[in-house]
Amino acid sequence: MSTRRAFLKAVTTVAETAGLGGLPGALAQTPKPGSERLGLKGYDPVAYFTLGKPTPGIVGLEYVWDGVRYRFANAQHLAIFRASPDNYAPQFGGSCAMNMANGNRLEADPSIWVISSGRLYVFAGQAGQARFRQDPEASAMKAAANWQSLKDKPSQ
Repeated sequence: MSTRRAFLKAVTTVAETAGLGGLPGALAQTPKPGSERLGLKGYDPVAYFTLGKPTPGIVGLEYVWDGVRYRFANAQHLAIFRASPDNYAPQFGGSCAMNMANGNRLEADPSIWVISSGRLYVFAGQAGQARFRQDPEASAMKAAANWQSLKDKPSQ
């Protein structure tokens, strides 16, 4: 038996024992490592909302949504995300919200973040986070408008 199959069988057994019937389906959607971009540099998107802090996800507790592979700190967070990914995924594909508002796509640091109007925004630096907090609605609207033309371009 291949290592991957053995791993999936072991995780499935653990999930079934723990009553996590949705977990095997999520693992089946996990692509080969490196084939999908890792969202939030591996941090759990749900943890920002439930724990109030960036929390590393676990390899194997992953789910691909909108072309991005997200990791989760526990199976409950994975289930929450699967039920409503739009509510938990970072805005602008995890790109820096203030750079996006200024017309640039730049990878964000997931340890610099804000939840505003129930949405997760991440930033490349503290200065962008501070500017965003001055007028989150206007910044989010500018970023959303720019996202339409920048979403298919690679991050800088």
